Amino acid sequence: MTAELIPHPPADAFPDGFLWGTATAAHQVEGGNVNNDHWEMEHAEHSPFAESSGDACDSWHRWPEDLDLVAGAGLNTYRFSLEWSRIEPAEGEFSHAALDHYRRIVDGCRDRGLNPLVTLVHFTMPRWLMHDGGWTGPKTGDRIARYTEFVAGALGDAAYVATINEPNLMATQPVMGAMARRGEPILGLPRPDQGVAEALLALHGRMTDVLRGAGTPPVGMTLIGREHIAEAGGEERMREERAAFEDQFLTAAEDDDWVGLQIYTCARFGPDGLVAVAPEKHTLAHGMERRPEALGAAVRRAAEVLPDVPLMVTENGIATADDADRVRFTDEALRGLSAAIADGANVRGYVHWSLLDNFEWMLGFAPTFGLVSVDRRTFTRTPKPSLNWLGEVARRNGLV
Repeated sequence: MTAELIPHPPADAFPDGFLWGTATAAHQVEGGNVNNDHWEMEHAEHSPFAESSGDACDSWHRWPEDLDLVAGAGLNTYRFSLEWSRIEPAEGEFSHAALDHYRRIVDGCRDRGLNPLVTLVHFTMPRWLMHDGGWTGPKTGDRIARYTEFVAGALGDAAYVATINEPNLMATQPVMGAMARRGEPILGLPRPDQGVAEALLALHGRMTDVLRGAGTPPVGMTLIGREHIAEAGGEERMREERAAFEDQFLTAAEDDDWVGLQIYTCARFGPDGLVAVAPEKHTLAHGMERRPEALGAAVRRAAEVLPDVPLMVTENGIATADDADRVRFTDEALRGLSAAIADGANVRGYVHWSLLDNFEWMLGFAPTFGLVSVDRRTFTRTPKPSLNWLGEVARRNGLV
């Protein structure tokens, strides 16, 4: 038989109705979010941020172009977030114009055949909240419920609504800050501050109650997930860290309509805790280990903990300057996801991080996660081959 007559291997197919998309977050792409806590931290003396978000990708104005890229590639889902500090720039002072802006994005998604997946809080908070209690303040529950009630009416046509993005990661930030001040090495994400974790989960509960009362689409939260690996002698430490970083948050989501998982890498544990990643295995972001296998492994574990709650991969990707490697990484990750689904994991969709090369928090614009590059001066969008590749996967609903 000649090479031309050898059939292609069968596709790794995904369930009917599977969602395929890509994601952004308001502060990372909009630009000019001067009223939130991160803008203030970016401009503080001795700021830990490499640079300011500035104009970011100017998506506040260019969002129709961004949606055209997503739909034109053949994807069917777009995840984006609302910016609380634009909607409520001063306490109790709500902007109907800002809310209408986000309502237009929801409508723009539907007009293009995209399912809108809307996140209400993606890390940032208004400055006035930062200076009066932050996430753990005694008034924050009432304040976030009021904000949620105000925006709920704009979310009726969303496909899914997420309350808080990665509360388990947010709860580690005070710990990492204290480690940095003490000069201790930060090898990976440490165990969360339990008080912050409980506060954030309580906020999620308040927001969920408001959204369900308003009759919005399915409500959940998104969690950072990892493949947890125990090296020799590290089994006990791995179980302890996984329980604190992941299991308590998954358990808290038992009554949610869905749970988002955001999986990039693994965490390795030895007898003394987290093991540093070998430099040759680093990606361009946060010392992450290049580990596409983590997606399938972490999804399997979440499905074991939450067998009755639908899962959504709301972020997965790699920070790399080599777009061919982005395709290789994503292909390997999706094969692991497909196998997990075949073995019973109830996964409803896959949303790639990210649509654009954007502002990656303290690391600035250096890490490139995007399927689309953005000129830092003109904001010209240039699709990378990986965008068309992922669109083809979406159109066939499977891998070659």
